[in-house]
Amino acid sequence: MTGILLFGAFIVMLLIGVPIALALGVSTMVTLMYIDMPITVVGQRIFTALDSSSIMAIPFFVLAGNLMTQGGISRRIVDFAQSLVGGVKGGLFYVMIIACAFFAALSGSAPATVIAIGAMLYPDMIKRGYPPQRSAGLLAVAGGLGPIIPPSIIMVVYGTITSSSIGDLFKGGIVAGSLIAIVLAVVCFILSKKENWPRSEEKLSLSGIIIGLRKAFLAVLLPVIVLGGIYSGLMTATESAAAAAVYAFFVGFFVYRELSPAKLYQVIVDSGKGSAMVLFIIATSTAFSWLFTYAGISTSLIELITSMQLSATAYCLLVAVILLIFGTFLEGIATCVLLVPLLWPVAQALGVNVIHFGMIVSISNVIGTMTPPVAVNLFAASSVTHLKMGDIAKGEIPFFIGYCLVFFLMVLVPWFSTALL
Repeated sequence: MTGILLFGAFIVMLLIGVPIALALGVSTMVTLMYIDMPITVVGQRIFTALDSSSIMAIPFFVLAGNLMTQGGISRRIVDFAQSLVGGVKGGLFYVMIIACAFFAALSGSAPATVIAIGAMLYPDMIKRGYPPQRSAGLLAVAGGLGPIIPPSIIMVVYGTITSSSIGDLFKGGIVAGSLIAIVLAVVCFILSKKENWPRSEEKLSLSGIIIGLRKAFLAVLLPVIVLGGIYSGLMTATESAAAAAVYAFFVGFFVYRELSPAKLYQVIVDSGKGSAMVLFIIATSTAFSWLFTYAGISTSLIELITSMQLSATAYCLLVAVILLIFGTFLEGIATCVLLVPLLWPVAQALGVNVIHFGMIVSISNVIGTMTPPVAVNLFAASSVTHLKMGDIAKGEIPFFIGYCLVFFLMVLVPWFSTALL
């Protein structure tokens, strides 16, 4: 009965439009009152959830991403990506993939990647005659590289929950992100022939690449600082996130001089709002999942799955389907905090590698950002392109299929997740 009330109250509040974070917190308090427990437990669990140095990486990565967008770093990354492509058919589609991959290595956020790259590249693509729906569709899907190529906010959350190495998760993300980028490029190559996309005017040349790299050198150096600090052992993920924010501020304000005091104030405000939203979801989700466990529901779930005598691979497939379903109506961070404490103990008992499981969780959550009704990537792409979400969803279908193929490859072949460990 406790579980029915907990989930029932949560679903009802979602249906009437209550924000996810509030729905999680209120449904937890309602259930606590029903079982005659003090609602002060919610406050205690919220404090426990946020009392973690790893969690502090999230606001720093959000701040660093916003500083890069407003400080001119993102634009220089796009220019450098253009110098790498040259005059091939559908060239700006490849530029979009490369630019999203570079920005993903800086921000760790899918919607931030969509907005930053889309605002600079999409108008130019339309001027040159590229199909609007396909351009916006690729933007929504390629933006999904944000939480996969490290650093990654969702991986920080997962690593905190499972007490796994965030550095090792980032290594798994490098392989997954590279595979996704390659598959998206292959899809673009096929569609460029089939749909006769325009040919880029720029010519590929060594001098052009050198000029582009010189202009974008300080921008390209940022992921080297972040990942190099983590893998060398000099910095934790949180310390590297703070270093990224300081570096992005220095480059944008003193070197490129595109960060004015007014822009800096707005960046701080926007970063505070974005970080608060993510942290609030984590906090209330933790209280919700604690009550889920306290009521014995998680134990019953483990016993049920164990009785089914699933293999590790079959269980991973089951988890993948569950996460994809939840991802269609829940924000990725909320899905991670809600379900990982329930699903990971079973995976651990079956001998599933914690990094492999983390890749399943991370990529499935990103797929959720592309599938309505939540679909934050589609919302972000719509805000940049001014197209309807339905049109963008149609345009993204071939890229979305490619993304899903990589996901199920990662699910079925653990080696891809652990190849760099």
